[in-house]
Amino acid sequence: MAIELPELPELVPGEPPPPPVAAPSGQPSLLQTILAAAAVTVMAGAMGALFAVPPPPPPEPPPAPKSGSGPNDVVPAASGLFEMPPIVTNLGAPKDTWIRLEASIVFDAKTVQHPEALAEEIAGDELAYLRTISLAQIEGPIGLENIRQDLNERAAIRSGGKVSELIVRTLVVQ
Repeated sequence: MAIELPELPELVPGEPPPPPVAAPSGQPSLLQTILAAAAVTVMAGAMGALFAVPPPPPPEPPPAPKSGSGPNDVVPAASGLFEMPPIVTNLGAPKDTWIRLEASIVFDAKTVQHPEALAEEIAGDELAYLRTISLAQIEGPIGLENIRQDLNERAAIRSGGKVSELIVRTLVVQ
């Protein structure tokens, strides 16, 4: 559909301008404009009222199973989780960059009698490892995943397989 535009007369200096041309009949009238604005306002008000209604409350979680009530009980986290002391050291490169690692170890409570001694051994090994890495090795999400895997492997090796996972809680590089 093509819209035809009326030709404009050429203006000659010294002559009065031509009279204004009436609007084409396809243009909306003032009443149509007011009705359209009112309809949009009503729709906007309805959407605002819809979003003003608060969402329903979340469902309550089921009660936690009691310890010792059945064969499929969840072992409490305190029996197999030990918080390691924070490790603070400088990186291998650049030497003026410091790293702080806070982690916990997950272990089999039946096989580990003294988790604090095991955590100290693992912390010493992790400290030695962190002193050898460079800042470029731990940049980005892939670097973070790589260091997490390396720390997990070192913890498992140092403990003789008694540690199933090393959980990195905080890793700060400054």
